[in-house]
Amino acid sequence: MAARVESLASSGIQSIPKEYIRPQEELSSISDVFAEEKKHDGPQVPTIDLLDIQSDDPVVRERCREELKKAAEQWGVMHLVNHGIPDDLIERVKKAGEVFFTLPIEEKEKYANDQGSGKIQGYGSKLANNASGQLEWEDYFFHLVFPEDKRDLSIWPKTPSDYTAATSEYARLLRQLATKIMSSLSLGLGLEEGRLEKETGGLEEILLQMKINYYPKCPQPELALGVEAHTDVSALTFILHNMVPGLQLFYEGKWVTAKCVPNSIIMHIGDTIEILSNGKYKSILHRGLVNKERVRISWAVFCEPPKEKIILKPLPELVTEKEPAKFPPRTFAQHIHHKLFRKGEE
Repeated sequence: MAARVESLASSGIQSIPKEYIRPQEELSSISDVFAEEKKHDGPQVPTIDLLDIQSDDPVVRERCREELKKAAEQWGVMHLVNHGIPDDLIERVKKAGEVFFTLPIEEKEKYANDQGSGKIQGYGSKLANNASGQLEWEDYFFHLVFPEDKRDLSIWPKTPSDYTAATSEYARLLRQLATKIMSSLSLGLGLEEGRLEKETGGLEEILLQMKINYYPKCPQPELALGVEAHTDVSALTFILHNMVPGLQLFYEGKWVTAKCVPNSIIMHIGDTIEILSNGKYKSILHRGLVNKERVRISWAVFCEPPKEKIILKPLPELVTEKEPAKFPPRTFAQHIHHKLFRKGEE
């Protein structure tokens, strides 16, 4: 059985095992996340109000879309407010995930995944997949949540009883939100409204995968990371969290800590849309810090194209002599492989 970070954290250790200690060059940039979150100077992750994204007034609608476009070009990450998903549903989703993670570890182990055999859905912890054998200070629960006919409900948590209902409804509404966002981003590139969605798989093929990240308290948070620096491979990623700070974005050469914005959903532009837009929309490098005082939980939903069916490459309308294609054509599976492989070589 894999060692769970939660067991480590609750064992009373004062110092963390060496596999969790980040390399020296990273350590200088890790600081106290609560102090970081209080800082008001320097750049801040933009907050985008989606209230008017489908307004009947073209001027009002255009203003909202322009804000979204600007955030996607400059940051590739934003807090979405007035996103149309009811607060009480979001609270139910969060409550259900929190209750699952408070179950005894042996109870959660019944849902354990087995990455070795390719069974990636379920309860897990990161395996050392790189040369340095680095591990991240987190456990997680990962499963496909949409489309409904592709789900495997047998591996969804049975406790709490509301888990399936709340998560299913959230996934359904998030899928609608993804359509709205992609429509707006398509128009922002001068393309027809449905283009980005079509190029990432459309209604039938886009997959929504949920990963609930559970970051236990860490006795030496200045030495570890909850999740190491990466960009998301998805088209879009939507994130909820339990209002404990931890997300950091690498912006203009510095790590910027995201504020906790009530009733917001954090959205990342992923590599898939960065590639299709020929780099106009950014997939930002980000990571997760941990702390001593509070458990952090986040709910990330990755909207992904199908692995083999689509060739991801810059859309021909966005490629010119002045702006040649910045990315070679690859399937989604090849893109993931390229990232893992390249990382291993660095």
